[in-house]
Amino acid sequence: MKLVELTVSEFVETLGSDAPAPGGGSAAALSATMGISLTKMVCELTIGKKKYAEYEDDIKLVFDQTKQLQKNLLEAIDKDTEAFNAVSAVFSMPKETDDEKAARRAAMQSALEGAAKSPLDMMKLMLEALEVTKRAIGKSNTNAASDLGVAALSLKAGIQGAWLNVLINLSGIKNEEFVASYRQDGEALLAKGCLLADEIYEETLKVV
Repeated sequence: MKLVELTVSEFVETLGSDAPAPGGGSAAALSATMGISLTKMVCELTIGKKKYAEYEDDIKLVFDQTKQLQKNLLEAIDKDTEAFNAVSAVFSMPKETDDEKAARRAAMQSALEGAAKSPLDMMKLMLEALEVTKRAIGKSNTNAASDLGVAALSLKAGIQGAWLNVLINLSGIKNEEFVASYRQDGEALLAKGCLLADEIYEETLKVV
């Protein structure tokens, strides 16, 4: 069964158990999913309201983007655990002969690269989600301004958490070019995302 098909109670019980997965990566994806869902909710509470009629087209566009991002981030919850499971599977590979050891090392490097790619892809989605959320500031229902603030905080937690998961997997990768590229891309995504999240949060403080 997929993680996203579990009840909230079942998910947190699994997360809090001694099972190696789901872990921080899936939790980061869940945090971001909740964040963009809050942005979607704010759009729902704005569309059709006379007070915000002049922003109707803008908010409808934001709404459409939140729906797709919600879907993609939800899928990322399971994708991250699948990537981790691929790493775990390598440990069961035979390692008696030199050839087996070499195959095991190669498989581990490939699995670690996949495990680093998953949270980096998440970070890209999270940055996009923050950019979309920012577009709702000043154009959406002020009664739900606090929800945009929580959306920003949830997305910030997500992007920071995803970055930690990129780093821990990069630490085991031997390909220096791969590591340098992912580190550069991740640091850029993190900086932009945290800045946006802080801006959104500060703007909501002016309204609530």
